[in-house]
Amino acid sequence: MKLIKRLFLLGVAMGVGLVLMLVGVFYIVKWNADARLYDNVADVPYNKVALLLGTNPVTKWGTQNWYFTLRIEATAELYKAGKISNVIVSGDNNSKQYDESSAMKDALVEAGIPDSVIYLDYAGFRTLDSVVRAKEIFGQTSITIISQRFHNERALRLADYCGVEAVGYCAEDVTLVSKKVEIEIVRESLARVKMYIDMLRGKQPKFLGEKIEIK
Repeated sequence: MKLIKRLFLLGVAMGVGLVLMLVGVFYIVKWNADARLYDNVADVPYNKVALLLGTNPVTKWGTQNWYFTLRIEATAELYKAGKISNVIVSGDNNSKQYDESSAMKDALVEAGIPDSVIYLDYAGFRTLDSVVRAKEIFGQTSITIISQRFHNERALRLADYCGVEAVGYCAEDVTLVSKKVEIEIVRESLARVKMYIDMLRGKQPKFLGEKIEIK
């Protein structure tokens, strides 16, 4: 019985420790980013290039993906307000049937952004890949990152990691628009822990390749 009790207490202690670690990492990333995140387009400083973090236009249930819709709206707002001149659309293109970058480009053009200022990054498989490739492939050391706030917080920490000066423009939070798609704080906390593990291991993008000049 004593052994069982000790194992139980050890399990409880490990569980509490894990929760504290997740909460701690979550808020460290948040506090690091807070001063560089913007919700009002008028307050956003000018950057030549924006990095739009990709997602698919429909959810796995076949319904409208509000993350996609709201990121497109946010990007169009920035461009029309003269806060950016070019957009890198970075997303996953792991098959002909799944092409985040092209779908986002089509939506941006429909929203009034010229095709000529949109640059496609088909190898943005993860946020780390997107941010590192913005520097290494597209040659950018100062960017405006566009996504929802929780995602921008993590992306800004990655920008710090790879030496990119970045601010984030926050698209409207999906939870304020649709209750079908909710941000799971636990999932994001785990993503932030994995981010730190990747940084400690010196993780690099899956693909790099030839450099692309943004004029």
